[in-house]
Amino acid sequence: MLLANATLPDGRRADVHIVDGLIASITAPGLPAADLDRRDLAGALLLPAFIDGHIHLDKTHMGAPLVPHVPGESVRERIAAERVARHAVPLPVEARATNLLRRLVANGTTRVRSHVDIDNDVKLANLEALLAVRERWRPWVDIEIVAFPQSGVVSEPGAPDLLDAALAAGADLIGGLDPEGFDHDVPGQLDIVFALAEKHGKGIDIHLHDGGETGGAELRDIASRTEALGLQGRVVVSHAFSLGDQSPESFARTADALARAGVAIMTSSPAAVPVPPVKALRRHGVTLFAASDNIRDCWSPFGNGDMLDRAAIVASRQEFYANDDLRLALDLATVEPARALGITGYGLVPGAPADLVVIDTPSAEEAVINRPPRKLVLRGGVVAAENGVVAEALPA
Repeated sequence: MLLANATLPDGRRADVHIVDGLIASITAPGLPAADLDRRDLAGALLLPAFIDGHIHLDKTHMGAPLVPHVPGESVRERIAAERVARHAVPLPVEARATNLLRRLVANGTTRVRSHVDIDNDVKLANLEALLAVRERWRPWVDIEIVAFPQSGVVSEPGAPDLLDAALAAGADLIGGLDPEGFDHDVPGQLDIVFALAEKHGKGIDIHLHDGGETGGAELRDIASRTEALGLQGRVVVSHAFSLGDQSPESFARTADALARAGVAIMTSSPAAVPVPPVKALRRHGVTLFAASDNIRDCWSPFGNGDMLDRAAIVASRQEFYANDDLRLALDLATVEPARALGITGYGLVPGAPADLVVIDTPSAEEAVINRPPRKLVLRGGVVAAENGVVAEALPA
């Protein structure tokens, strides 16, 4: 395939030649197109396909009738409400996850990391459902799965054994949740999480909503444990609201600890809570990326799986208005999650897999501002979606 007259993220025009699912060359326009499937992009923006590094495929209600939202004041109240409400969703996990994956691919995402609930209600059922979905969708999207103890690690009876079984059954990483705010036992939860990661040779992705100095101390503890076990580059802390709510001195100590340990931070930049300051963390050397988090589920009726929308949300919260800032927001949906998730060979470079998205806009900045339609999505050089419609070859 030849993608002719593409606009690259830096504004240059180029022809991109794809052979055997890989980018063979990126040259000035005018590459001969004999015996090639030539597609003239007419100046449309070409990007590496998006990465959504934090979603919940088992939670989404995508394609199901509306389940009325039940509010909760605390994380514990919202979890309790979800444990009741999730039984009222009329479609099985596989169907809802498939509906969301179709939306993600149509929007240009070909790699995701999904958390899956592991507790005494569902045990490993949701994990088994997502493992089956992952196999069916392997030709079109890479799916990493985090065993997520949303109902607690210490406070949920038997949770460590369930997490152990989930990692043995095929989960790629182990999660955690608010060691102080939910389990009220920071060393107890983190001892279990890091021990299981070491036992199975898996990475870690911890939800951390605990704020202020409490959250800062937990982040430094996580960083210290990461260094001690040699897990640099394999640990992510999702949300980390405390980074937006610490004293300057505590923030600097925490950011430096995260950078030394190679602990990455995920932000979905939700409203009404402090969020990690992107530029300040980057100045300290911390890897940070954006992701969707909840998409039409018991936690939020909103969300569409569009990483351009997420980049715009982050840009708005962080007041990213200059062109360099808008390009940074786009990086948070592409190259930065690739770095955080340890994805090698990613990008618009020769030799990289031809996982690409063509956007109907002349520049990277306008992509974030306007969130235009996706004209074409390629997965390994094969058309996965065109003009917002997934290919017929996608699983039903």
